[in-house]
Amino acid sequence: MDSRRETSETLRNKCAACFRQYNKMEHLVEHMKVSYHSVHEPRCGACGKHCRSFESLREHLIGPLPKVECARVFAARGCGICLNIFDSPATVRYHRPACQYSRAAPMPKAGSARGRAVAMACKMVGGGSDGSLDLCARLCIIGEDETVIFQTYVKPTAPVTNYRYEVTGIRPEYLRDAMPLKLAQRRVQDILCNGEPLWKIRPRSYGRARVLVGHGVDQDLERLGLEYPAFMIRDTAKYPPLMKTSKLSNPLKYLTQAYLGYDVHTGVQDPYEDCVAAMRLYIRMRSQAHPRDYASGSGEVQNNYPAWRQRELERMSPEELLALSGSDYYCWCLDP
Repeated sequence: MDSRRETSETLRNKCAACFRQYNKMEHLVEHMKVSYHSVHEPRCGACGKHCRSFESLREHLIGPLPKVECARVFAARGCGICLNIFDSPATVRYHRPACQYSRAAPMPKAGSARGRAVAMACKMVGGGSDGSLDLCARLCIIGEDETVIFQTYVKPTAPVTNYRYEVTGIRPEYLRDAMPLKLAQRRVQDILCNGEPLWKIRPRSYGRARVLVGHGVDQDLERLGLEYPAFMIRDTAKYPPLMKTSKLSNPLKYLTQAYLGYDVHTGVQDPYEDCVAAMRLYIRMRSQAHPRDYASGSGEVQNNYPAWRQRELERMSPEELLALSGSDYYCWCLDP
């Protein structure tokens, strides 16, 4: 559709975000109602096209079939980690060392978190007759400054039939005197709620409770036997800008390599390393330069295209239609 010959009419009916063209303005309005284009979408620095996710933007710039002109500009002045395009090759060379993280995180040490978010990761051993039942055997929680708030081995509540040593590095003797699951639950709950009753936690109330960051957090909470409000969770496996598609997640190993510039899971997997990677991804996404007062969240609430405004909408320009549109997910850059 984008390759058709542009006329003044099709330009009038061209989406200001994804550049799709429509024969009639009413078709463009219908497209905007369901696409949820917004200022929160990743955007190509060469042509200005909005992409649904950073993975889509990566495909647009350096995928198997990139847009030729954008790929040429990106090759000369683009950063392969943050996917931004800069004014000159010299600016890129200056930017890259600051954009790429080091695999060497600060030495783990006990301390209090600075900031409102904490990251949690668990390592599972296998239970059941075939060793496929996940049992939490080790967990770690860190603060935004990457210092350890709590870490411990956890005594599984069922017999362990597979320690998965090649991945977890856990041996039977590590779990003999490990912390009971009930006590670990209370410690984690205390850290997350931070003195605030669970039932009092409200969306965007900015109370004492902490934002929980992680990769596959729901599974970790389930194996710990805990519940935590979904609006307080930031899961790098489910955040739309970091996903392959709306239904397929990227593994933490790929996200760390692609968006932080270093490798994890090169040997035995350490939950501290997973916490650091998830926290760095969260902070990078939270630091995106988006307007803080932009209302983002539920698409039904934010997309301001009611049927009674149809005539008015059809008289608007594509840019004005885009200004009305909101994403159908909560953008992390709105976190305080």
